Amino acid sequence: MESEKSKILVFGGRGYLGKYMVKASVSMGHPTYVYVRPVDPSKLQLHHEFESMGVTIFQGELDEEEKMVAAVKQVDVVISTLAVPQHLEQFKIIHAIKQAPNIKRFVPSEFGNEVDRVSGLPPFQALMENKKRIRRATESAGIPFTYVSANSFAAYFVDFLLHPHQTLQHVSIYGNGDAKAVLNFEEDVAAYTIKASVDPRTCNRVIIYRPPGNIVSQLDLISSWEKKTGTTLQRTHISEQDIIKLSESLPFPENIPVAILHNIFIKGDQMSFELNANDLEASELYPEYKYTSVDKLLDIYLVNPPKPKLAAFA
Repeated sequence: MESEKSKILVFGGRGYLGKYMVKASVSMGHPTYVYVRPVDPSKLQLHHEFESMGVTIFQGELDEEEKMVAAVKQVDVVISTLAVPQHLEQFKIIHAIKQAPNIKRFVPSEFGNEVDRVSGLPPFQALMENKKRIRRATESAGIPFTYVSANSFAAYFVDFLLHPHQTLQHVSIYGNGDAKAVLNFEEDVAAYTIKASVDPRTCNRVIIYRPPGNIVSQLDLISSWEKKTGTTLQRTHISEQDIIKLSESLPFPENIPVAILHNIFIKGDQMSFELNANDLEASELYPEYKYTSVDKLLDIYLVNPPKPKLAAFA
């Protein structure tokens, strides 16, 4: 199927993950389309960059059903990278796809934990429940799908945990620091997703991104960074109980990132279940793709740290 070079449409293509997704699709030779809101001045440079890459740009709102259906009818694959506050807006994408029998695959916006196999503190659980609602609606509509469990974005969390842009001598550790997480570089998340979106083996399946070189604990990450920089960081542990209390006392949406930290770095949910013979794991499915390990990413940060990104939860 991949040799046919499917036409791929990305919703949220100007967002944090979306721009990586668009570039990965183009680099693999797929005719690439984006559906985005009418361009604002802050996104003009990226808009022009997409045009120079040959990307077809549809401008419209998610409420403009006719525009969405018209765009969806021109492609084979739909990938949504909409941010957390827009997750339930994907019902509108599903409704548009139902009117376009040409769609061979829908990849809804997940790119985190495998939501049908883990659970979290209430603020994070509510977010995962929304993702499950989109899964069930996709299945009920009979739309061919691939669900992507990409675990954690490596550049985002390396920046959050280590603050490499600053010359800090202090680092916070959530819990005891031993829980293993999976930190995947955003460019690799996009590349694996494009590959999976046109792969018959992943149709109506969940694919989990768990490359062995990206399984690390907070203590692993800190120790590696200390060795590479020749520094010793002062460590302050924030207890699980303190994190739970914060998740209960902070207002929405400030309580969500705290609950996410608990799930990933204290509870260790991303490595809480074993993969079995029926599971699809990205680095095993695509061994020819050379992913960026956490160790290699830290080397990049030593020379040219990627720009920090703030997550939006509301």
